[in-house]
Amino acid sequence: MTPPVQPDQPDQPHGHHRPRPALTRRSLLRAGAGFTLATGALGTLAGAAPAHAAATGPARALGQTGAPLCEQPGDSASAQGLGSGDLAIPYHRVHDNTWGYVFGDAWAGPGQSGTYLGSPVMLNQDRFDASGGTPISFTWAMPSGGAARQMFDYRHDHDNGHGFEVSRIPNDCIEFGGRTYIQYTSVAVWRPPDGYDGSLMSGVAYSDDYGVTWRDYPYHWAGDTQGVNQSMYGMWSFAGIDPDGWLYIFSKRWNGTHLNTGDHGAIQLFRIQPHDFRAGNFGAQQNWAFHDNRWQWTQAAPPSPILTGNHIGEFSVKRIGGTYCMSYFDTTDYSIRTRTAPRPDAPWTAPKTQIAGNAAWPPEHWGKPQLPFLYGGYIHPGSASATSLTLVVSQWNGRQGEAPYRVLQYDGVNP
Repeated sequence: MTPPVQPDQPDQPHGHHRPRPALTRRSLLRAGAGFTLATGALGTLAGAAPAHAAATGPARALGQTGAPLCEQPGDSASAQGLGSGDLAIPYHRVHDNTWGYVFGDAWAGPGQSGTYLGSPVMLNQDRFDASGGTPISFTWAMPSGGAARQMFDYRHDHDNGHGFEVSRIPNDCIEFGGRTYIQYTSVAVWRPPDGYDGSLMSGVAYSDDYGVTWRDYPYHWAGDTQGVNQSMYGMWSFAGIDPDGWLYIFSKRWNGTHLNTGDHGAIQLFRIQPHDFRAGNFGAQQNWAFHDNRWQWTQAAPPSPILTGNHIGEFSVKRIGGTYCMSYFDTTDYSIRTRTAPRPDAPWTAPKTQIAGNAAWPPEHWGKPQLPFLYGGYIHPGSASATSLTLVVSQWNGRQGEAPYRVLQYDGVNP
């Protein structure tokens, strides 16, 4: 029996479809294609609104509305050895109350004019201003100070013992119980044939010295080139440890290219006791599933999709002030959208567009902050409140060797 979408879960609208780029950001860089998009340089349109948007009233004021956190001469990222990078997934370094930001592909200089650092790469911050009064500023680099460099010990474009992999891309990071965890996807093919996700596997790496050294758990979730295409365990988001004591995790298919034809926005939910997770006893997870004609937590059935709708790229779920907040890149709406729920297993609100790749169309985008070629959209766990989120959003401009990646900060986002 095919389970229904969880009761009262509104599907995402399918109108206003727009063509996606023929080349993805990473495949373009890997291929070295001389492809130029018909817009100005990075930043020309960031935060801009269409001239007629005033008809809908001014956009709601935010603390930081697209403040770039790298790719700026003399910025704090370059001071730590990172010139260009994407994702910058934020997490709370609980042991010393600081903040970490996990980048994907990164370079020591702007664009590809500098040395390729690898993926993942981490920068840290000693204090975060949740009010948005001052933008995120990086204080030191990992793994052990000095210049930023790749944290995981593996070779790109190589078989590291699991099969050929191009890169390992982080999806989320969390620290609890004195251990830091990164869930990642190992990418085998950046532009796979239609219907295939191009992943090798997904895994969880952990660090017992807060990011200096990393080890992999021996268990990996097989991906496309290991024979399990479109695995719903490809990309995770750690929602956090709830007051009920469970660690809640949302996951979906890997869609790093944003062209995965099998990914129609389905997201699943499971939970696990923190001590079982630490021990690598992943089989102890409980699944939120439609089983025996009702929704329930069970080990007798796999997780059921709780959300369906538009194609979803990167996503993020965090418990902020007692409310569960979700943010994701909606590739059909061409925007960063948000939802909320009182509990992980409760109905989610309808999607709300927050940052638009094109604020001129459709009309629902008028007055929204505009960021062309956007993706990512990670919720900062130190956000001021569930009605005033900080989002870290990625951008590329499709130009070979011209600042392909950067991340920007948006505050005061009300989901």
